[in-house]
Amino acid sequence: MPLGSGAQFVPANLPAIPGNDTTSRVPQIDDEPIVLTPTAPLTQVLASSGGWGGDRCKTQRTVLATVPIPSGYVLPSNNKNESASFLSADGRTIVSTQPLARCAAGGPATSYVRYPDQDIYGAGIQGAHGGSGMSGLGGSIRIGELRPGQTGPRHSLKINLYARAELATCATQSQCFRWPAVKADGYAVGWYGSVGNNTNAAMRMGALLAIPPSVDITTLGLTTEPGRQIAWTLQNYGAYVVDDTYGPSFAFNAENGPAGNVRTQFRADYGQDFEVYANNTNAWGRDVQRLRQALQVVDNNGPSSIGGGGTPRQPLLPELVAPSSSPTPQAQPTSPATAETRAPGPVTSVPAIPAR
Repeated sequence: MPLGSGAQFVPANLPAIPGNDTTSRVPQIDDEPIVLTPTAPLTQVLASSGGWGGDRCKTQRTVLATVPIPSGYVLPSNNKNESASFLSADGRTIVSTQPLARCAAGGPATSYVRYPDQDIYGAGIQGAHGGSGMSGLGGSIRIGELRPGQTGPRHSLKINLYARAELATCATQSQCFRWPAVKADGYAVGWYGSVGNNTNAAMRMGALLAIPPSVDITTLGLTTEPGRQIAWTLQNYGAYVVDDTYGPSFAFNAENGPAGNVRTQFRADYGQDFEVYANNTNAWGRDVQRLRQALQVVDNNGPSSIGGGGTPRQPLLPELVAPSSSPTPQAQPTSPATAETRAPGPVTSVPAIPAR
């Protein structure tokens, strides 16, 4: 949904560089395995205790899901979030797991937890982002977006923030998140906002951040095409906070699946990496730092006032209408290892991570 004329903005107070840490990445990518191939070979997703920091190639006997995956798609074990979304053979059920690995072509995939299934014709809110419970599909920068000559992605984006400093302190789990997030990290109480005692209650997991319409984005000093495109999207659609980077960093969520990898596409299009370290910044990195500082919170975003309500800034896309002959998928329970107890999915690499 685009932002609306009724949006009410409050400060987000994001600095140019998270934690003023020059070793942080601004921006960074949180890769999302998006597998929309319902006619591909059915493949088991086996439980793995690898989690964040272990070997995800080691499997257990438990089958978390059986989903279509192209036989040639390989995703090596790593310590990233890898919030995965699979389109089932019925063409409408989205199966979500985290963190995904597929260690050999043609072999089984592995993951730590399966989230409740979603109907692609439904609200599109929930999925495999452990920090918020939000979708690993909606809001991603997709292959074919952010290309030269375009205006910018025509949908809201997803971002990960340095929650320890940039989200508000909270005394209970329910205080740590806001709609459309359905949860916060299991470690949120005592962690969120603990650096600097952030009391900005608008800044919670699930917050919608955007550039207010009163800001002339041509005056922000942006010098790169992808920077200008992201600015347009942030002013017209905004970005939802869906996860914690755990350490100082700022991440966009982007596709890495059988259809391609946004990292590879970005380098081919612009001759540089998407990810930039703050101590080795370039024009693209400086643009993203400027965009962070321009962001504010749409504080009245809610189920009855999406994007703040009022007149949408952009025309709505055609409504998705479910085929009458397709059965409605039934939500599946999560596995015993729920996202509340998982280790955090850092985008940054750290040698050891406390329990989430």
